[in-house]
Amino acid sequence: VQLQASGGGLVQAGGSLRLSCVASGRTFSTYAMGWFRQAPGKEREFVAAIRWSGGTSLYASSVKGRFTISRDNAKNTVLQQMNNLKPEDTAVYHCAAGVALTGSPERFNSWGQGTQVTVSS
Repeated sequence: VQLQASGGGLVQAGGSLRLSCVASGRTFSTYAMGWFRQAPGKEREFVAAIRWSGGTSLYASSVKGRFTISRDNAKNTVLQQMNNLKPEDTAVYHCAAGVALTGSPERFNSWGQGTQVTVSS
């Protein structure tokens, strides 16, 4: 599965961004799609994930209530709407395709390039 992420940018605290990830290739083998982020000097962190079919989703506690993950199967696209952004949300965001609905990056076997999200205070 090949993944192409987009939608990052610079926004003030309290603002919103929407990330998009388009999947191509062997998408029928994908069970879940996820977003992870990594800030400079920090470990990669799980953000959200969604089943490719059925829509069940999972969120990190730090973003629950502010971020919403969704998918458009017809367009092979996963979206992440990010509202009420905070400076601590600043990171490179990566989308990934995996074999389980989980926050463990080891269960995701295809990764897209990152998109930078910067939130100013």
